[in-house]
Amino acid sequence: MALWASITIQACVTVVAVLLTLWGFWRFVVRPYLDRKVLELIEASREIEPAVTRGVKKGVAETLRELPESALDGTVKESTRQFLKFGSGLFENGLSSFLGSAADLDRAKREKTGQPVDRPTGN
Repeated sequence: MALWASITIQACVTVVAVLLTLWGFWRFVVRPYLDRKVLELIEASREIEPAVTRGVKKGVAETLRELPESALDGTVKESTRQFLKFGSGLFENGLSSFLGSAADLDRAKREKTGQPVDRPTGN
């Protein structure tokens, strides 16, 4: 047998042996390990949401217990005042108080396109 044929056969046998070893390691060692880890993660994810919900409820309850009543009353009154102010502006001026008026939209469009903005002169 020629030397080149012997080297070629040896290289092919080595490649097949390495590939079979890697496949066996993947199939019988790595794959079962990953499957177990995925199942553990799935179980842990099922337990997380109820635990987070319980923790949030407990934290809110403790925070409300620790707040003095006067601080709670002031906060509620201030937030209510801001909400009423926003609501009355929205009711009186429509959505333009929230989104902006037509003049605001026109000015923004002109600034975007680079055209000069018409400003009244004080004459």
